[in-house]
Amino acid sequence: MPKALIVWGGWSGHEPEQCAHIVKSMLVEDGFDVRIEDTTAAFSDEALTDIDLVVPMITQSTIEKDQLKALCAAVERGVGLGGFHGQMGDAFRDAVDYQFMVGGQWVAHPGNIIDYQVDVTRPDDPIMKDIVSFPYRSEQYYMHVDPSNEVLATTRFTGEHASWIDGVVMPVVWKRRHGQGRVFYSALGHVAKEFEHDSMRTIVRRGLNWASR
Repeated sequence: MPKALIVWGGWSGHEPEQCAHIVKSMLVEDGFDVRIEDTTAAFSDEALTDIDLVVPMITQSTIEKDQLKALCAAVERGVGLGGFHGQMGDAFRDAVDYQFMVGGQWVAHPGNIIDYQVDVTRPDDPIMKDIVSFPYRSEQYYMHVDPSNEVLATTRFTGEHASWIDGVVMPVVWKRRHGQGRVFYSALGHVAKEFEHDSMRTIVRRGLNWASR
């Protein structure tokens, strides 16, 4: 049975505890043994190397150097890392090694909660199978991203809320490798209710399964 570790915390506006239990339910249905923790100290647990998947849900927080070193080392050795929105993509702003591993960092969401389009760019990828481009209402994330990411979906900014980014195409969903580990990220999922969106939920679920060792 694969093992998953969900660690939640940080800014409460992203409803990390609620999201943690939603993700746990999905992973349990998919055959995972899931543990939930609410402290980054879990990343320095010696048992981390036996975990198949780590899911961070810790917006705008900090991490101790030894904890970050242990997490990065575990992923480099093959532990999977997967997550979504600011809970993974804006977790530790002062930890560049973490951002290097994730493949991106949130920097803005012009207009805050708005309607926008998510465009599937890799319909041939198993994570995106049978998912077509869809409208979405949430924060449209503007991110600094790694050019080595394998991008599965994008969004286009209109410039309505920041004229200088009119027409910019931004990755929304990607996967990548970090050492021997698989890393999955989706920018969707501002609050727990967004898991009611079938495409969003399916993408996260499949992505986490793909990332798992």
